Amino acid sequence: MFKQTLHISTSPHLKRSIGTDDIMRNVVWALLPTSAFAVFSFGLSVFLLLMTAVAAAVLTEHVLCRLSGQQSTVDDWSAVITGLLLGLTLVGSVIAIALGKFAFGGLGYNTFNPALVGRAVLQAAFPVAITTWHPAFLDGRFSAIPSSTLALPFMEPHYDAISGATPLSAFKFDQVTTSSADLAMGLVSGSAGETCAVLILLGGIYLIARKMMNWRIPVALLLTVYVLSGIVHWFSPEAYPSPSFMLFSGGLMLGAIFMATDMVASPLTPPGAVLYGVLIGLLVVVIRLWGGLPEGVMYAILLANAISPHIDKALQPRVYGTVKKSKAA
Repeated sequence: MFKQTLHISTSPHLKRSIGTDDIMRNVVWALLPTSAFAVFSFGLSVFLLLMTAVAAAVLTEHVLCRLSGQQSTVDDWSAVITGLLLGLTLVGSVIAIALGKFAFGGLGYNTFNPALVGRAVLQAAFPVAITTWHPAFLDGRFSAIPSSTLALPFMEPHYDAISGATPLSAFKFDQVTTSSADLAMGLVSGSAGETCAVLILLGGIYLIARKMMNWRIPVALLLTVYVLSGIVHWFSPEAYPSPSFMLFSGGLMLGAIFMATDMVASPLTPPGAVLYGVLIGLLVVVIRLWGGLPEGVMYAILLANAISPHIDKALQPRVYGTVKKSKAA
């Protein structure tokens, strides 16, 4: 007679052997379509920018690991992700890795998303340089490199062509709207990672399908932005943009899917992830509609990163088989 053996063990019950490097590598794959479209839109300048950002991030992590006597961790792909995300917005990889990641103890210890730390520092130090863009789809973008791309650090670049205001700036200061379809398909100017929202969304769906992303965060974030902006737009459509404009404009889609979902800087509990996403969405709407800046995704995520540990602490689930402590205890 055939006998079956039932193996009983304690948790965790691992279903598949997926390490950190596997997850990070898949995030890179999910970012590649967005990166490729950015290169298609802006040409060689963005290709050089992305390569510079990734190389600087990887090199900085390797050097800091060696200087501190640690084994190099560049093979876990996390530095590549930081470089790509930063390159899709601007360049600041040394700051992102050194200040945003290594200063906190490296991968698994960073309180804030490293790419956003790098962007925040550079936005404070070089506000004009990082808010000046080339127009998309220029002729000759694959045969020539704009002179501003090769400008030395701290030198004032000469721009061959400058784009107009981004859709968010145009609406914020001039009440000019942009087609939601153009925003979704990436037919507008802005940071390289702000262009094609559809490709960013597809990258997020890929990671969710692979169970490598907490879907609650982007869903709660995007739904909050849609609902809140829809309410204010319903009350005053001439003063506030439509919900679809809010979803597809700026860096919301990239931030919601690839930055807010940082596994280290976001809550671990399901209720905490939902609250975290709602908080970011609320801050994005408030900053965009009533703040002094046209965009608020970066600051919203960084503020939520700071609150994330407190959210987890407040929403810790009760251990099975235990009794909830009374207030007196």
